[in-house]
Amino acid sequence: MNDILQINNASVSFGPPSNRTDVLKDLQLSVKENEFVAVIGFSGAGKSTLMNLLSGLQQPSSGEVLYKGESIKEPGPDLGMMFQNYSLLPWLSVLDNVKLAIGAVEPKISKSELDEKAHHYVKMVKLDHAFDKKPHELSGGMRQRASLARTLSLDPEVLLLDEPLSALDALTRSELQDQILNIWEKDKRTVVMITNDVDEAVLMADRIVPLTMGPGATLAEEFEVNMARPRDRHTLNDHPEFMRLKSEITKFMMGLNKESKELAADIIPMPKVEPKSFAPPVLSPTFKQNPVSRKGNNNVA
Repeated sequence: MNDILQINNASVSFGPPSNRTDVLKDLQLSVKENEFVAVIGFSGAGKSTLMNLLSGLQQPSSGEVLYKGESIKEPGPDLGMMFQNYSLLPWLSVLDNVKLAIGAVEPKISKSELDEKAHHYVKMVKLDHAFDKKPHELSGGMRQRASLARTLSLDPEVLLLDEPLSALDALTRSELQDQILNIWEKDKRTVVMITNDVDEAVLMADRIVPLTMGPGATLAEEFEVNMARPRDRHTLNDHPEFMRLKSEITKFMMGLNKESKELAADIIPMPKVEPKSFAPPVLSPTFKQNPVSRKGNNNVA
């Protein structure tokens, strides 16, 4: 299989040249066509910034990010992004949110084709019973399904998932994991998923790539997931390869966290500085202040 996505020695920095801060540094990653790759890391490490690089929403400060050998300069329909939040237009129904996305990339599509295609993707994520509902009428899981339907309706070659399930309860999260896997196994799209859940990464991915702690986070050595598909979540805890990977990845990530805390302990705290307090002025013994009258006027002796 050929590499469909590549990150070559890319870094992302912010701030003036005299005081630059590296958010991501010296990233190297290759993703093959139809592969499912999970990037796992702690909050604040720069996972969303990495996803913005892959989608074209963020340009690297140095290095390059390639799609099919060409530099990614801007977002496009071939790189379908599914965000952490739902990003649905609140005044449109589920179906109309999907239609809007399709119409943006296929402006010449006929009304009948638009309706058919939108219904197809709404049904794919099992929301056909709520196609006419507005986002505020949906549960969190249903909103995320609507967001997935909208992203899939663009027919992207690469599906970029930026922690799309992190805000869901455990049962809804498991259900959507299975839906994403079913869609992936049927359509065989390339998927890059950001997650902070080790179990989720091992269940879904072909490869797991840890992101080290920031600032200056980079991609560490990957873990191959050599487990046959489809994977049954109900028997995973009895699978020796699942337990081995889960243990090794958790140990590696906790080691990163420990190193980060040790580095933080080396920081010298600044002294606690408080503004100097001033004593009230001392009045002359010959000065006599009359009380305020009941009418609110000050009488001067």
